[in-house]
Amino acid sequence: MHLAASAGSVIMPPAMGEYPPELARAAAPDLRARIADWWAWLAHERRAAAATRRAYAHDLADFLDFQRDHLGRELDLAALVGLDLNDLRAWLAHRHRRRLDPASTARALAAVRGFFRFLDRRFGLHNPAITALRTPRVPQRLPRPLAVEQALTLAREMKEEPDLPAWVLRRDYAVLLLLYGCGLRIGEALGLNRRDVGADPARLRVLRVCGKGGRVREVPVLAQVAQALAAYVAACPHALAPEGPLFVGVRGRRLRPDPIRRRIRRLRRALGLPESATPHALRHSFATHLLAAGADLRTIQELLGHASLATTQRYTAVETERLLRDYARAHPRARA
Repeated sequence: MHLAASAGSVIMPPAMGEYPPELARAAAPDLRARIADWWAWLAHERRAAAATRRAYAHDLADFLDFQRDHLGRELDLAALVGLDLNDLRAWLAHRHRRRLDPASTARALAAVRGFFRFLDRRFGLHNPAITALRTPRVPQRLPRPLAVEQALTLAREMKEEPDLPAWVLRRDYAVLLLLYGCGLRIGEALGLNRRDVGADPARLRVLRVCGKGGRVREVPVLAQVAQALAAYVAACPHALAPEGPLFVGVRGRRLRPDPIRRRIRRLRRALGLPESATPHALRHSFATHLLAAGADLRTIQELLGHASLATTQRYTAVETERLLRDYARAHPRARA
């Protein structure tokens, strides 16, 4: 292990507000300065989404808080670099005792490893114990899509709730169709600007989407999706500037995911849909239904914006499960 600072650098504590304050609770000034550098790197060089940065901040804060209590003192860079394998395993054991989901712990460990890797590459702060730590085994979870009829029912009900303003119903319906009809993530849909759908959204045929890691892809737009977008734009009471957000809330600011999630949660309970019926499940449904209709995996990979085909291949397992269920239910010798 070694501790090295960049030549000529002066370690100064960052101004509060440069990153979530929870990250500063356990950190000495020299460590807070490196956290600020990492936070800026995530946003400007890696171009991580805001939700990803918030998740990483939460996970790193959990790690730093534990190590402060575990060591019994405030953490500085020397203490962080001096952590050994037992210290790291103690944090994983602490998460296990709290009955945190293994997938959540795996994500948290990835965030912590990423921070250590940044310190190593940018500032020469190397801790070999972090590379020797094994990731907890995570049971692989298959995507849980809706059936075609469930997705269509949810879409229909999304635009028929009587207690909401008509323009809000059209807005939410357009968002839902982007998730199910184009396979967008909710963050991608709500991140669209007015200019992205053209002067006449009803004539939109291809949509350019900026996804994870700043990767841009083009997705075809069904006529029903284009019509829903046009109906929302025409009904929206707020002026939608070309460089401003496409989807806005009641105060005219960019719409956040929570109102869409709440509506889908309310509707799924009213319709008797499974708890897995979430906005992201509509993206899974988009991919699964395309695969069932004969689309090839490479095409689905491009439409979803997956960096790796292995990620897209999960949907073949979903389709295989469905075929086996249908076989077991329908074939006369299936239970023989």
